[in-house]
Amino acid sequence: MDKSFWRSGHTPTLLTAFLYFDLSFMVWYLLGPLQIQIATALSLSTSERGLMVATPILAGALLRLVLGVFVDSIGAKRTGLFAQLIVIFALLSAWQLGVHSMAEALLLGVFLGFAGAAFAVALPLASRWYPPQHQGTALGIAGAGNSGTVFAALFAPVLAMMFGWQNVFGLAVIPLLFALVLYTVFAKDAPGSVNPKSLSDYAKVLNNKDAWLFMGFYAITFGGFAGFASALPGYFHDQFGFAPKMAGWYTAACVLAGSAMRPLGGVIADRIGGTRTLLIVYVCSAVLIGLTGLGLGGSSVAVCLFIGAMLCLGAGNGALFQLVPQRFGKELGVMTGLIGMAGGVGGFALAAGLGMVKQATGNYSLGLWLFSFLSLIAWYGLSGVKVRWRSALGGDLAQARI
Repeated sequence: MDKSFWRSGHTPTLLTAFLYFDLSFMVWYLLGPLQIQIATALSLSTSERGLMVATPILAGALLRLVLGVFVDSIGAKRTGLFAQLIVIFALLSAWQLGVHSMAEALLLGVFLGFAGAAFAVALPLASRWYPPQHQGTALGIAGAGNSGTVFAALFAPVLAMMFGWQNVFGLAVIPLLFALVLYTVFAKDAPGSVNPKSLSDYAKVLNNKDAWLFMGFYAITFGGFAGFASALPGYFHDQFGFAPKMAGWYTAACVLAGSAMRPLGGVIADRIGGTRTLLIVYVCSAVLIGLTGLGLGGSSVAVCLFIGAMLCLGAGNGALFQLVPQRFGKELGVMTGLIGMAGGVGGFALAAGLGMVKQATGNYSLGLWLFSFLSLIAWYGLSGVKVRWRSALGGDLAQARI
């Protein structure tokens, strides 16, 4: 890595932003790997289980906009402290008071949404320290925190077997407190003022048809990643009878694939173009997820298909944000918030929808095929966008790698 990068910004803030983001995503995803034990203890139906694991995704999506407003008004560091304390309080309450009903599980999921909204805090906290030529690297390091979902998938089911699933909430507080101390001591807001985003800024962007298209594109890529990450432990348990620990490990492999491919997706998009990368992503995702709906070949084939699909979706997440600055350079901050929210809404719809489909039909096939169909619709919509951009916008954008 270029030495000038480390001299250009504030390394302690960058690293603590990464740690905050990583551990926040770990607890944001916590209900997913624990869903089998929780559903058994609370006698939840499959659709209720799906709604439970989907709630943190939706809450995180909506709270990203809320925390984004606070970041602009009181600073990223203070907003992050506020969000971390809320999450720690929620986990301690769940540990000490217990979770005894579906309503209490949903309430916990809402509070865990503050952890999912860490995206809106960690990225501006880190990136505002760095000049334009190092923004990609800074955002890549801070944004690598989505790997925290892997830790939850690997360790939460094992800890639940050893200590009981309710005690996992208390155990999760330990690394969060460690991160909170480091964050408090080392993280600093970058000097300079920030122009706060107003509601009119968001309304203005939403009048643009392309904004809705991009939100839809990300609802498939990140929504697919987040939705499947939350739903797969239950899927592997229901379809193949995997114990919670084994279901968590297989899910971790899928989540790791998607997390690792996000930065690589940006690199590929820089080489061959963001649109071309996404077109390949949507076709491959449609085929792979569609094949899983056929249920051919048993558990080994299903795991391989999901790993392949998550690789594609992870690459799509990185590729989409290669396109956004080219189309929305002047409204980049607003669009990032809206696109992030749309991705979370897509993940909620997928995780909750798969549970409802399983409850209604007895299997997951229809839900998987529906996602495959939506991926093909995204491919069709993106094909039209590329043609329109090149014919109507002209200039440097027409020559860019889109």
